[in-house]
Amino acid sequence: MTDTPLAHNIAEKAAQHGPEVTQNVSILFAVLLVAMIVTLALEEKLHAKKSLIVGVYAVVALLMGAAFGILPFGAVTMPNGHHIEMPVFIPSIDWGVICIIVGSSIFVDVTSRSGLFTWIAIKLTKLSKGDPLKLLWYYGLMTVVFSAVLNNVTAMIIVGSLTGVSLGKLGKKDLLLGFLLIEGLLTNIGGLLTLISSVPNIIVGNAAGISFMTFFIKASPYVVVATIITLIMGAKLFKIKKLATEEEKAEAEKLVSGFDENDGIESKGFFNFATVMLLLFIIFIASTSQLPWIKELGMGFVALMFAVIMMIRYKSEVDQFYKSIDWDLIIFFMALFAVINVMEHALVLDLIGQGIDVIKGDKENMFGTGALLLSASVFSSVTDNIPLAAMLAKILVAGGTPSDSPLWWAVIFGANLGGNLTPIGSASTLVAVTIIHKNKLNMSFASFVKMAAPFAVIQIALAIIYVLVFLR
Repeated sequence: MTDTPLAHNIAEKAAQHGPEVTQNVSILFAVLLVAMIVTLALEEKLHAKKSLIVGVYAVVALLMGAAFGILPFGAVTMPNGHHIEMPVFIPSIDWGVICIIVGSSIFVDVTSRSGLFTWIAIKLTKLSKGDPLKLLWYYGLMTVVFSAVLNNVTAMIIVGSLTGVSLGKLGKKDLLLGFLLIEGLLTNIGGLLTLISSVPNIIVGNAAGISFMTFFIKASPYVVVATIITLIMGAKLFKIKKLATEEEKAEAEKLVSGFDENDGIESKGFFNFATVMLLLFIIFIASTSQLPWIKELGMGFVALMFAVIMMIRYKSEVDQFYKSIDWDLIIFFMALFAVINVMEHALVLDLIGQGIDVIKGDKENMFGTGALLLSASVFSSVTDNIPLAAMLAKILVAGGTPSDSPLWWAVIFGANLGGNLTPIGSASTLVAVTIIHKNKLNMSFASFVKMAAPFAVIQIALAIIYVLVFLR
């Protein structure tokens, strides 16, 4: 085999991990990763749930990792210096994400019992006067705002719940698929708005030394334009039109006027309590990194804490809320984290990173910056964008990249927007697909890619232009 710069870099990494991690081993595991992605694309034809598909690959990946001796077996060292014995795949799972999904799902489910979400949905529906296009814009903007101040998963859970209620009340369930897909895509655009909107933002922003205000000022113009374009495209592609005739408007307004936002409120006291708790939940989630004690415990703790507080209202029947948790989604994420962790130890992520390093070149230039953003988008669409962002940030730091370089923004935009290419590209798009399935709507892996591709291509192309022209 020719000793290329790529092979040499992989060999150096392998030496750090151990002599058994050769380039051939990395390629073998990369093939396994590709096979998993292809299998997920055929999910509907296989009649298998995502959790089972990825679970099978997690088992195979872990067995192969053990066979090749690349996994770090032994005690895990905690920050306090204590050693804890646990299975090697347990530390690989991002329990913060799992806790956020479980906690926010329970919180939203209990809060919905207060009638709050129905109240908000009917208020927005009334404001739209029953016009589907206006409702799309209201909910789209709400999605971006929620994604900016909450995490994307929580935003999608809340907005998805509201959408189902509103369209159900209007008798427009046929538009639900389009609404939910657009909202799922908008969560990743809203995730670009602030430094704390997504984990890749935090990783790359900290590595580059980008302040909160600098991040917001530089990212917000793109977010505004991309949101508008996405909503316009979504309305056209999914045929979400405003009411044309006066007769239609009068009929819709009459229908809307008959809605009573207080119908779902059984207890005014619990409604007021839930309203206060929702506001506090948003504040706590948005300011987790600034709150004493809470910042050490993380957003997952905040989600679980508020779930526990809300369940006190139904203390004798909390088991009913545990049943509402989407265990298919939870198991899918746990298995996916295990697979990605094995890929990291097999140096597949480094192989990807080294390839991107070759693409962008040694010196900063427009072609290299655009290629980096595009590559980051593609790779983050099929793998966890958190380790990808961390790996690319390390590459840029090692290269002495200045904090005002557009290369940092190429990674930030690529890692976030790549999530719109596939349903496994981000947690929020996966949640959107899960809500779609819960509403008994048809959406396979392949159909998601087909529907989302036009949006993702335009969003990524716009990001490349924005980074190259305005952030240089």
